[in-house]
Amino acid sequence: MLSDKLAPPPPDNPHDAGMIPKVVPPLPRQSSHARNLPWRTAFSWVSSGWRDLWTNPIPSLAYGFGVFLLSALVVWCLFQLDFDYALLPALSGFMVLGPLIASGLYEKSRRLEVGDTTRFAGMLLVRPRSARAGFMMGVLLLGLFLLWMRAAVLIYALFFGMVAFPGIMEILPMLFLTPIGWSLLMVGCIVGALFAAFAFAISAFAFPMLLTERTDAMSALGISMAMVWNNLSVMLAWGAIVVVLFAASVLTFGLALIIIFPLLGHATWHSYREIRGREEVEHDDDRMFVRPA
Repeated sequence: MLSDKLAPPPPDNPHDAGMIPKVVPPLPRQSSHARNLPWRTAFSWVSSGWRDLWTNPIPSLAYGFGVFLLSALVVWCLFQLDFDYALLPALSGFMVLGPLIASGLYEKSRRLEVGDTTRFAGMLLVRPRSARAGFMMGVLLLGLFLLWMRAAVLIYALFFGMVAFPGIMEILPMLFLTPIGWSLLMVGCIVGALFAAFAFAISAFAFPMLLTERTDAMSALGISMAMVWNNLSVMLAWGAIVVVLFAASVLTFGLALIIIFPLLGHATWHSYREIRGREEVEHDDDRMFVRPA
């Protein structure tokens, strides 16, 4: 005869009254964007970029010379229009816009991989697979650049007040020889570094991706940030190399850009290839709006 009294549930029974089933955290899973590259890998990208630069060097050097002329024209216009107060922010903001104007260098490195040659005209008239998304990314970087310019003006006003800009030759001693100038430089460097870090993260791989893959701007932005974050040590080393070489360009009044800008453009392509992968991603679920054809 069955007992009218139910047997007590086992101690590990999750259905026991008053007991909540145990919540087990998911197992840790390595990101698909992580490559576990040592920081020294960044120097191999520079080496590969140097090789691409001197393989059929005329188009790359002409590209760098064009960037130098464009930079000199911008500086000349700033002085002619009495916007010399924007010179220092504009120089630092150049790092924000750099990836936007390096697509031709990515194209040359891409063609060298498959054994093709590239003429200068072919580097200027690049046709990305995601042209509309590239336009949107360009607008985003331009907006970020303008925001940084406005932030720099506000920082100046916070420390020196609403007074007319004294001129570039007068402001330099004020910046480097006075406590207020030191404070402004410190705050400006911190804020500028935040802008530069964000711009670097969203654009380091976005423009090479838009050149070779059919995707949208937001997906390229997000994937670029994920690739940077999951390969942080090597990307910090790469960012430091970019800053040092750009500083060398400024110290030479931009002349070094003729070589340094093509070198960084070609090296960026190799960083993208090594972290993103050499085969185009045809089945990628981290795109937001556009699926591969």
